[in-house]
Amino acid sequence: MGRYQDALDTIFEYVNYEKQMRYPYNAVAFNLDRLKELLDRLGNPQDRFQCVHIAGTKGKGSTSAMVESVLRTAGYRTGLYTSPHLHTWRERIRVDGALMAKRDLVALLDRHRSAIAATPGITAFEIMTALAFSYFAQQEVEWTILEVGLGGRLDATNVVHPAACGITSLSYDHVELLGHTLSLIAWEKAGIIKAGVPVVSAPQEPEAMGVIQRVCADTGARLVTVGQDWQWEQDGMDLTGQSLAVRGPGGKPTLPNLRIPLLGRHQLVNATTAVAILAELNAQGVRIEEEAVRAGLAATHWPGRLEVLQTRPILVADSAHNANSALKLRAALAEWFPRPPRRELALIFGASADKDIDGMLEIFLTPDPDNGYKPADKVIVTKSGHPRSADPVQLADQVRAISATCPISVHYTVDSSLTEALAWAGPDDLICVTGSIFVVAQARRAWANRHPETFPPDDWVFHDETSVAVIPDDE
Repeated sequence: MGRYQDALDTIFEYVNYEKQMRYPYNAVAFNLDRLKELLDRLGNPQDRFQCVHIAGTKGKGSTSAMVESVLRTAGYRTGLYTSPHLHTWRERIRVDGALMAKRDLVALLDRHRSAIAATPGITAFEIMTALAFSYFAQQEVEWTILEVGLGGRLDATNVVHPAACGITSLSYDHVELLGHTLSLIAWEKAGIIKAGVPVVSAPQEPEAMGVIQRVCADTGARLVTVGQDWQWEQDGMDLTGQSLAVRGPGGKPTLPNLRIPLLGRHQLVNATTAVAILAELNAQGVRIEEEAVRAGLAATHWPGRLEVLQTRPILVADSAHNANSALKLRAALAEWFPRPPRRELALIFGASADKDIDGMLEIFLTPDPDNGYKPADKVIVTKSGHPRSADPVQLADQVRAISATCPISVHYTVDSSLTEALAWAGPDDLICVTGSIFVVAQARRAWANRHPETFPPDDWVFHDETSVAVIPDDE
């Protein structure tokens, strides 16, 4: 990939915690002063645009994408910074919805190499964050939506002063780093809260909400809660998306028939959280008409989340990566793809070794009489190419420990897993690929190799940096 690949290699030569199984989580390893020093050398680009800052365990990416899409539809020039990525690193830095151009990354890194080299101890994610801020400033972005990478308090994105903060659903993930209780996890996530900046929180367990409330009280930040101040109700659903009605506090008129192209009831919560954040911006004088809210939500692009790739047999991919997201996926499968006697479920599962694998498998292999979910009839364990991927043989042992009679197959590529599942499934059956975003990415790529017409021409899958096709440096 030429100079673009050289630029990525340069960034990843620095400490890259995304690919490490274990690392320290403290103010030395995650030193915000270090990034502030680099940003100061770059002229503090983060001060040249307004931003919304969103943390959470699940839903922060979806919520960020919705807020960005609405602001762009409303006529603002937008930036979106997210992580990790599905197919190409350039997904992480987008302007007006477009992937960062390869040539722009090359030029930006060349311009900032000396400043980066002069900052002792700088990490790969800190460099990415600084480059994103610099790029957004260079592109004269008006509003940037920043998704927190890890935690919140010590995350590299936490050097901004946002107009509003969002905290999406909190659950157990990265517990070795953030803490083994919801209180500790919530305290880390609530680290993005700033004095005088409104905070919109999705519904939380009481333990987590109590922490958020205390931090808001201590900092003087006004807290808006989804589920209390803001309410939602599902209006309709099909395999292309769902609609909802949203009602705000203080007698605000209901917004009926809002459409989102994302499946699962949890996305209704994310959409309501996004609408509440946008309302906070509107209250500050940011002009966002109702039509922009409607059109922006409907145009949200966030693939790999309960994404239907085929309907006969049904092939769905979802980036669930912890027990809480597995519960939401299980509920969504029961609601959206009910299992009559003839429909069987094949689960293609691969996960990062540091995740709660037993917790996820227990959920997928256990019936839920409350919603009619029936356990997987077949499990195909696999792995992505990510360095943190769990070994499929070990995954198979974990499946057997939970369900001794469930048929199990072991594959070392997602592509071969998909081949077996498709050969096994009848036209009415269901195949679900899940366990990590990296497994879902490889499933999408394998499907695009077989059925490219399934995806729109500008889908990120056609920019996949692990595929054989080479995209020119000048893209």
